[in-house]
This record gives sequence, C-alpha cells and structure tokens, in this order.
Amino acid sequence: MGIHQNAHQGPTSWARSRVLAPVIALVAAIALSACTTTDEIIIDRKGVNMARYEADKADCESYASGVRTGEKAARGGASGAVVGGAVGVIAGDSSEAAARGAGIGAVTGAARGVSEGERDKVRVVKQCLRGRGYRVLN
Repeated sequence: MGIHQNAHQGPTSWARSRVLAPVIALVAAIALSACTTTDEIIIDRKGVNMARYEADKADCESYASGVRTGEKAARGGASGAVVGGAVGVIAGDSSEAAARGAGIGAVTGAARGVSEGERDKVRVVKQCLRGRGYRVLN
C-alpha cells in the first residue's frame, strides 16, 4: 500500500512537501529573530533632550544598516546545509536522510545568521549611542 500511495501522490506532491517545510521553518525563524530591535534600547533619560536623542538614534541606525544580515544568513545556511547533510548521512545512511539533514541544517543555519545580524545591528546602535554620551542601560 505504501508504494502505491507514494506513486499515486506523484513526484510533485513529494517535492512540494520537501520544499515547503524548510521554507515555512525559515520564515518562522526570521519572524522570531526580528524580535530583537533597536526599539528595545533603554537609556537613562535624566537630563536627555529626547528630540536630540531620536535624531542621534536615527543616525546610529543608519550606521547599523551596514551590517550584512543577508550575507550572514546565506553563510549560515550554507554551512548549516553541509553539517546537516553530513549528520543526515551518518544518522540515516541514505541520500534522503542527507537531503533532509541538509534542509534542516540550511534553515537553522540561515535563521542563526539572521539572528546574529540583527544582534549586530542592535550592538552597533548601542555603541554609537554610548559614543554620543548616552547611558545605555540594556
């Protein structure tokens, strides 16, 4: 029955499920990693001109835009795919297990790269604000 069921589904259904699962996981991971933003920066507001702070923060955020989050995601995805594929081969001893491991590794590696990029952006903004004399509390 399993052979006929798989044959009935056809290669398109199988391929679609193999592609959609990692894509959905990647979108979820990106959404979760975006939770760390520069909006969460807390400063000591005592004696601070908030209009000036907002202008300084905007300047600092423009510097942070230089962080290459996309490149970090691509590198993380590539290295994750290699490691995941190797683990899949060792654990499953088949090309299907290797492909599944590579897919999972690519998704988690890319998500880690995006998360790292976002953390780097927040770090750049915080350092910039400190350099301009603000007391960053978090």
